[in-house]
Amino acid sequence: MPLPPLGLYIHLPWCERKCPYCDFNSHETQRVPEEQYRQVLLQDLRDDMRLRQGREIETLFIGGGTPSLFSAKAISLLMREIAQIIPLSPNLEATMEANPGSAEAAKFAAFKEAGITRLSLGIQSFDDTQLRALGRAHTSDQAHAAIAFAQSAGFSSFNLDLMHGLPKQTLHGAEADLRVAIDYKPAHLSWYQLTIEPNTVFNKRPPLLPVEDELADIQQHGEALLAANGYAQYEVSAYSKAGFNCRHNRNYWSFGDYLGIGAGAHSKISFPDGRIERYTKRRQPQDYMSAVPGHFVSSRRTLQRSEVTGEFMMNALRLNDGFTLSQFVSRTGLEATAFTSKLESLCARELLERKGDSVKATDLGRRFLDSVVAEFFPDGP
Repeated sequence: MPLPPLGLYIHLPWCERKCPYCDFNSHETQRVPEEQYRQVLLQDLRDDMRLRQGREIETLFIGGGTPSLFSAKAISLLMREIAQIIPLSPNLEATMEANPGSAEAAKFAAFKEAGITRLSLGIQSFDDTQLRALGRAHTSDQAHAAIAFAQSAGFSSFNLDLMHGLPKQTLHGAEADLRVAIDYKPAHLSWYQLTIEPNTVFNKRPPLLPVEDELADIQQHGEALLAANGYAQYEVSAYSKAGFNCRHNRNYWSFGDYLGIGAGAHSKISFPDGRIERYTKRRQPQDYMSAVPGHFVSSRRTLQRSEVTGEFMMNALRLNDGFTLSQFVSRTGLEATAFTSKLESLCARELLERKGDSVKATDLGRRFLDSVVAEFFPDGP
């Protein structure tokens, strides 16, 4: 089986404040142990070098948490030392998440100097009332300033993260937020609905959210507004100008490979013999930092052949343009004939659409994507 492209995800798990809707592996702190954590990250990467299998890193993503809590010096050192450990593509896309509350003009300029090519700003809303309801640690003024800092630092490629379906949000309020974001002309917009996740404050004390019909109106009007302003939807919640898809995330959704270093980071690795393995690193930052070399992994499993098709579909069908049957064979090592009858059934129900070698979800299929994907798992419907 040919090996797919390889990305690198780096998890920096600390935040100034834990948001009530957040179920990510993030932890509040007043002081980030950046020197100790950086050294552990580098050892973690050295331990994973055997999984590279001759490939260079094509995309890199620093996520969190709030990575921009780290100093510019720490990020610069990290980027330089990573390049000394593992080969990076000359065409590397290096994304870093940043929150407006920790944004500084000089810091953003230093991030770019360190090799970050793309910033992803966690705006969520430009409405101060909504920001307070979401428990965000920044104001709308800080959101506007952060975007100005990214532009002045020379980031031609930056993403704005924006939520909709917020507490008591109206269609007018959701559109107003989106219009403000569009006016900044970002290359990429992540626009997604707030969902209540288990083990969050919002799950214990749910806010009053728009009802289903209101959410559908917000989604429909928002998608039309984005399209009218030149943003093509290429994934469930991702919109971009031409040529500015997030390559790192597309690699996830195309069932590519990625190394994950940092507390709670995940990896997915393919092998020439057809095996596909998933790894998870120790979740708690202190546990992760106290691990001895060679013992950062908390769980490892090999995907069973019976579940590989479902795993592939769970990712690939999120993309508006779907996948090709030849890509399925290349990325899984399986024959596409294994799901021919299932594909025909879903096409007959107008949930999937096949044209030659290409398969994608229809508009109806995207509305019921979880149910469509479940059909490809062994214990599905």
